[in-house]
Amino acid sequence: MQTETVYLKYQNLEDMLKVIIYSAQSMLGVMPMLYYINYNGKHVLFLQTGTVGGLTIHYVVQNEKPARKFIQLKRLSGDFTFVEGIGSDAQSLYVPVLNLEKSTLAFPIQN
Repeated sequence: MQTETVYLKYQNLEDMLKVIIYSAQSMLGVMPMLYYINYNGKHVLFLQTGTVGGLTIHYVVQNEKPARKFIQLKRLSGDFTFVEGIGSDAQSLYVPVLNLEKSTLAFPIQN
């Protein structure tokens, strides 16, 4: 059985982070991981959703590498900031930005 991979490119990081807010509010409460990779000289932040048989890659191309290790994401407003660590704000999700060295994903990004 072959897995189909769908790529969704977002115009900005704020829109993509709404996927995390939605996922965290689902019945399963599963929050996708946020990954960073330098892909062909481009700074790509992405997350993966889906199950067996279908994989969705949500991604955004940024101007620079994330400067901090976490994103503090406000659940109610969707506002976010990059922070150095997990804080104590109960109304926020603290999403780690995981730096990848390599990936087998083939992002549909033009050079």
